Amino acid sequence: MWTVKYKPRSLSEVADQREAKNKLLSWLKAWRPGGKAALLYGPPGNGKTCTVEALAAEMGFDLIEMNASDVRTRERIERTVGRAIKMASLTGARGKIILIDEVDGLGTSEDRGGLGAIRKIIKESSFPVVLTANDPWDRKLYEVRKLCEMINFRPVPLRDMVKRLDYICRMEGVKADFKVLHAIATRNKGDMRGAILDLETVAQGKIRVTLEDLEVLGYREVETDIFKVLSGIFKSTSALSARLSINEADMEPDEIFWWIEENIPNEYERPEDIARAYEALAKADVFRSRVVKRQNWRMMGYMIDLMTAGVSQAKEKPYRKFTRYQRPERLRFLSGTMVERRSLQEVLGRLASRLHCSTRKVKTEFLPFLLYIMERKPEFAKRLASALNLEEDEIKMLHTSYG
Repeated sequence: MWTVKYKPRSLSEVADQREAKNKLLSWLKAWRPGGKAALLYGPPGNGKTCTVEALAAEMGFDLIEMNASDVRTRERIERTVGRAIKMASLTGARGKIILIDEVDGLGTSEDRGGLGAIRKIIKESSFPVVLTANDPWDRKLYEVRKLCEMINFRPVPLRDMVKRLDYICRMEGVKADFKVLHAIATRNKGDMRGAILDLETVAQGKIRVTLEDLEVLGYREVETDIFKVLSGIFKSTSALSARLSINEADMEPDEIFWWIEENIPNEYERPEDIARAYEALAKADVFRSRVVKRQNWRMMGYMIDLMTAGVSQAKEKPYRKFTRYQRPERLRFLSGTMVERRSLQEVLGRLASRLHCSTRKVKTEFLPFLLYIMERKPEFAKRLASALNLEEDEIKMLHTSYG
């Protein structure tokens, strides 16, 4: 993934955040055992975690990293980092940094022991502790905040986002003009990680990206709404509330179905709950297939009832935890094929313009002969490709689709 491939390796590579980086560096240099932790806060994707990783690498420190949302309980938190806060580094590093990500993801009831364990780690650690949060002002974090130096990470400025995206394009050999990169940066509103994900989605396997290619990114605008729907279904104890929550998203029920299927095991933990939820979803799928195959739209209501209220009521009791919902693999695949189809249409359109005919005629009358000639006459094929303004990867795509 490009978010990993182009992750900052040093503080200077972290986009903007000069004030936050200086504060973090000053805090680290002044830190002594028993001192305050650093709490980095700000919206997602603006460099909190990668700044700590870059700082540790630059200073020659080991980094002990833990995501609070994944660990949650006192016992698991203490087991994960309990020994690390006392033991010297075994790698010969100059020291350690203990990084606990997403502390605001811990709940207030079942996870309260987790917040207590974090406070204990801050007080007892022989090494500096860094926490991150999107929303540090939640009441449940009041006691944790008193033990921390607060460092604000602001949304990444538009100019810095465009500059970073342009650098990635140049490294990947992708052509994208300013308007394309500006549009990607604008839609992500300071979320550098989200912008890089979007760029990779539209640019993967291509040599140029156009504004039309960005249409495939429409799904990102509705993801915030689908997260509300999923939370409403999985967290609710009321069948009616779960059923009504589907109205929160501007998305077809069929697509919501796949989001629910993907995230049942992310939300539910007890095997019995998971089994009952998938049983309800399997029944919903029966009605879904009748809608799709027979165009029997009366079945849609039964499908929605089962995939919302049915899945919601499958649990014995709600899980009081933060859940990181995942985009369905099925939809990721469809997004990729959409980009490929759009690229194919672009090539066919160029050929149609060059040959003065329709794209339909290109596919049915010209392409079979063009591909036949290109396969058997390599030298002539080069001249023909040049005359038709075809790149090598476009010829391969035509062979794959129509050869």
